[in-house]
Amino acid sequence: MMVLLPHLESGLGKSTLVNTLFMTDLYGERVFPSTVDRIKKTVNIDTFSVDIEEKGVKLRLTVVDTPGFADAVDNTDSWKPIINYVNEQYDNYFRDESGLNRRNLEDHRVHCCLYFISPSAHG
Repeated sequence: MMVLLPHLESGLGKSTLVNTLFMTDLYGERVFPSTVDRIKKTVNIDTFSVDIEEKGVKLRLTVVDTPGFADAVDNTDSWKPIINYVNEQYDNYFRDESGLNRRNLEDHRVHCCLYFISPSAHG
């Protein structure tokens, strides 16, 4: 299962929600960028994976975080790297599924996209 989290502003509860839903500390090793690094307004694709097992069912959870999404003044094309990443994952899966050796096929497709909207008094 892969979850895509467009990274909006901090403090919206994205990490808390994922950690609570899957009873894990997915972001335990995360390093926060310096102020100089945050000034660069580009979209990154960061993935975090953890293996979860409940009642004998094993699941690999991969969360795709996109720091830098919608941070720029002009966000006209900020969604393109995310769409390209999602399409690339589907293309890779289709290519692997169409091959002769499908025995150890791993699914890296995005299955869910959570988009957090910042609460504000303006609306």
